[in-house]
Amino acid sequence: MVQDSASLPPATGPTSAGETAAPVSVAVPPSSRWVLPARVAAAVTGGLALFTAFPPLGWWPCAPLGIGLIAASLYGTRPRRAAWLGYLAAAVFLFPTLAWVRSIGDDVWFMLVGIESVFYAAMAALAVFVFRLPAWPVWFGGLWVAMEWARSLVPVGGFPWARAAFSQGQSLFTPYAALGGVPLVSFAVALSGGLAAMAVLTKGRVLRRALPLALALVVPVLGYAVPRYGDEGRYVNVGIVQGNVPGRGMYALGDEPAVVLKNHANETKRLAQAVREGKLPKPDLVVLPENSTDIDPYRDATAREIIQDSVRDVGVPTLVGAVVAIGDENRATRSLVWDPVTGPGAYYDKQNLVPFGEYTPFKDLVLALSTRAQLVGRQSVPGDRPGDLKLGPVTIGAVNCYEVAYDGTVRDTVRAGGTPLVVQTNNASYALSNLPPQQLAMSQLRAVEHNRAVVTAATTGISAYVTPEGKVSWQSRELVAAMNVVKVPVRTRETLATKVGALPEWALMLMGVAAVGVAAWRGRRREDLMRNE
Repeated sequence: MVQDSASLPPATGPTSAGETAAPVSVAVPPSSRWVLPARVAAAVTGGLALFTAFPPLGWWPCAPLGIGLIAASLYGTRPRRAAWLGYLAAAVFLFPTLAWVRSIGDDVWFMLVGIESVFYAAMAALAVFVFRLPAWPVWFGGLWVAMEWARSLVPVGGFPWARAAFSQGQSLFTPYAALGGVPLVSFAVALSGGLAAMAVLTKGRVLRRALPLALALVVPVLGYAVPRYGDEGRYVNVGIVQGNVPGRGMYALGDEPAVVLKNHANETKRLAQAVREGKLPKPDLVVLPENSTDIDPYRDATAREIIQDSVRDVGVPTLVGAVVAIGDENRATRSLVWDPVTGPGAYYDKQNLVPFGEYTPFKDLVLALSTRAQLVGRQSVPGDRPGDLKLGPVTIGAVNCYEVAYDGTVRDTVRAGGTPLVVQTNNASYALSNLPPQQLAMSQLRAVEHNRAVVTAATTGISAYVTPEGKVSWQSRELVAAMNVVKVPVRTRETLATKVGALPEWALMLMGVAAVGVAAWRGRRREDLMRNE
């Protein structure tokens, strides 16, 4: 590939003693004039291709294609240029991928994309160094994993949405999740894309180009070699309730008190009636979504009686989603086990809270600057233990909405004995956006990662049942009341990913970062040798 003219040293003419060397005008070859536009085109096209890999489009092969184009746009340039090319590619990718944030406000959308794109820019600048090494697609893949790890950690708890793996809900790359979790899937996608880019960028004989291209195709196909986990012969019938809500956007719960609670109670009773009429099998347990009651049942006797009446009617333990008061100033987003006889019992409090949605970082400053931040109201406090809850004949693994994107939270819940996984979610503010299908793809990946069925109950959709193999076996439509009873396998065997935890992620990250160090050291050593000569 032709190098940027910016990376070429300035030429100087001959000098006599005591004279300063004067720059000599060098004609730029016509082909080099197109290098920068070609880089920009590759970065933009790569970002768009990566976006199309994510739901609702879900064209998963476009993920390695997009990453390969981004790598090609960076190859052979210098860190400063690579940084802004990486930022450009990220912005083109993230703006449409995170379009659901517009429900909160365009300013928040722009700010989030602007911040997240910085991580891609930093990765791109470092990638320039690893391109100098043999087998650079491997080290590039490690850097990609490190970038996704960093943006999942900071700022304010991180934002792990839109990781490359989350475009692979059900694809040839998905089985890698059972070996090394989400990070290994992202690495495999980035590696495949890097190898494809290497095939295009490599000079010389056709064979030298064919080898990396063949390897790019082999990486996803090797997913078939990952061991599958068979059925264990145990099943449980799970009732899923989606009650719907009256409002939209930031005011999705509406203005009428208890209407969300009544909607879900009525839909629970409708499920009970369908069971009595033989239209649905009798459930062993029922799952309601996050925020299925908009009134605190601990403090409001009427709300408590409405829930008790509907649970008594369905006749089995029910998982209720509630926002409950903690003292006079705080609250918790709670998954609450409700018994048809004894009422509320064990619970799980959401650990990964949504910044500016459930709590306000830098509270005093933000509340002083933004009236919209007042909508958060009481500040949520995080729970401090995993969501293993005894519910009827099984111990379910409760995961609350936003948490499905966090590797450690889901893994800890499975390790604590949670099976099947139950994701309670409230997507009412983002209905009909690209958020619900993206979240469903995360559940598909988690199912394969941990060999667990995943049941999702959403206020407005998408409610769903995902098999341990990652297949969506049933799902609801959005913005309608819905209910169903699904037969769910209870799996207890742990995958390698569950057992080893974050070790593959750390190994991949250290590999990428170490490669940067090696490349930088080799470059400095080469400069020293040239200077001595």
